[in-house]
Amino acid sequence: MVDAKILVVDDNKSVLSALEILLQFEYSNINTISNPNRISSFPDLDKIDVVLLDMNFSAGVNSGNEGLFWLKEIKKKAPMTVVIMMTAYGAVELAVQALKEGASDFILKPWNNDKFLATVKAAYMLRNSQKEINQLKQKESKLKQVINQDKNYIIGNSKALSTVLTLTNKVAKTDVNVLITGENGTGKELIARQLHKMSPRQNEVFIAVDMGSISENLFESELFGHLRGSFTDAKEDRIGKFEAANGGTLFLDEIGNLSLQMQSKLLSAIQNKVIVRVGSNVSIPVDIRLVCATNCNLEQMVSDGLFREDLLYRINTIHIEVPPLRDRGNDILILADFYLKKFSSKYAKHGLRINDIAEEKLKQYSWPGNVRELQHTMERAVILCEGNILKPTDFILNTKSSTTLELGPKTLEEMEEIMIQNALHNNDGNYSAAAAQLGISRQTLYNKIKKQDNNAE
Repeated sequence: MVDAKILVVDDNKSVLSALEILLQFEYSNINTISNPNRISSFPDLDKIDVVLLDMNFSAGVNSGNEGLFWLKEIKKKAPMTVVIMMTAYGAVELAVQALKEGASDFILKPWNNDKFLATVKAAYMLRNSQKEINQLKQKESKLKQVINQDKNYIIGNSKALSTVLTLTNKVAKTDVNVLITGENGTGKELIARQLHKMSPRQNEVFIAVDMGSISENLFESELFGHLRGSFTDAKEDRIGKFEAANGGTLFLDEIGNLSLQMQSKLLSAIQNKVIVRVGSNVSIPVDIRLVCATNCNLEQMVSDGLFREDLLYRINTIHIEVPPLRDRGNDILILADFYLKKFSSKYAKHGLRINDIAEEKLKQYSWPGNVRELQHTMERAVILCEGNILKPTDFILNTKSSTTLELGPKTLEEMEEIMIQNALHNNDGNYSAAAAQLGISRQTLYNKIKKQDNNAE
């Protein structure tokens, strides 16, 4: 027996009894109503799986209008409930009208029991499918909300940043392609996410792709998808980033790293708004908002023959230049305070503050790695500090370039300090990567930095 709720509405009590007997062996919950006026007050109508609704209730009337009226009422109150119409006066026009109004099927009286049960079963399966689709849509919506959650924030109130945000919010309301440029670590992806957040696509997905990390032989598979067996490691069908971002925003970071061949394939997808999976001949239309980013000078690359001019025109309808941190004035201290609180909480070192001399040191530094470098600098300072006040010596800044090695004799300790600073700078403050570059363990690197700080004090 199927655990389902069936409601039969018919003014003929003999019909109600017959259907109740027929259905009770198939379905767990059978309800009957002889007066259609009770439909409006029927409890939990939206919980009913299938309604069997007669089309005529008044004596001598066989137009079917009464049934159509109550069909509309049911659909208003319970749009997901499946309705099957029943009548002894069948006509093609009436059946078509009922289907247009939302009925799932049409049964003629007298009925064949087997056919009747088959029709009800099909309607119940339709109801289940609709439930599953609705649940999937709800899960998809929640998943998009999780994916689109802000993990980082645009922090600062400088004029340079305000100008960028004003342009960003203005452009977000359109659907034009946007190119975001700026130095490494300035927050180009944050601007891209702000574009998405303020756009009509904000409830759809935001997909970010690091183009610099995609090898040329996997480019098409990553962006456009592939079919199983289309190449050696293609063990199953897979959608690409374009399909995954359909309806939402596709962010292509480091687009200046693409080869000319990869640029050509990307241009074709952008122009035609269709993609073809690797191993397939079927064109799949895609609807995306395209945002690209790079720290390269694409105009110079076009002049040097390294970047397609037609692709630059396609991705550069609006250009947003993100300012470097050194041009954002007091934002440096605002960001430093934000990261100080974040990492103080993370490492359970509460009550930390930066003294005035250290703040001045942070403001005077050029921050070649921008916000990303400041973030790593603050994390290191919080980890390594001894007391509650962060002093200038707690901040390891790349104030010496590698060329200073050639300016005169250095002690071994001084040369080691410069090498460590350069390694941390080259790896955006990543201790593991810096340690690997220097050929030492991460713990050894920590110990050496700690020793340097103690000597500086």
